Amino acid sequence: MFMDYRELAKIAVDKLKYSYVPYSRFHVAAALLTKENKVYFGVNIENAAYTPSNCAERTAFFKAVSEGEREFRAIAVAGCREEHLKTPAYLKECLEDFCPPCGVCRQVMREFCDPEEFDIILVRTPDDIKVMKLKELLPESFGPEYL
Repeated sequence: MFMDYRELAKIAVDKLKYSYVPYSRFHVAAALLTKENKVYFGVNIENAAYTPSNCAERTAFFKAVSEGEREFRAIAVAGCREEHLKTPAYLKECLEDFCPPCGVCRQVMREFCDPEEFDIILVRTPDDIKVMKLKELLPESFGPEYL
């Protein structure tokens, strides 16, 4: 059975609290859905040296790939300012707008996903989502087939 994208969005929002963001105070969480309907989540993890920091989307992908997964259906991405996370209403008002993946995360997605098929679910709340294909967020992309 295919997991509803709103369920996937809820998982992402629920995991925001696990982000480690002492510098930006901007929490991001991602819920990655495999073709077999398994879910891996990731959060952003910051570092004082900045460059060793890792985004939520890449954390989810790296966890899944490190456990043998190679086929993915979708990823839900939610972002939230720390002040919103500290209120009981954060499940209803994460952001004023959607939180799209950065360019590096889009390229990691391209490594493992068909741009025509892979869905990226941008999440404001579990009930307010926007679904886009990877090809829309990373047009004219470079992938493994070029090597």
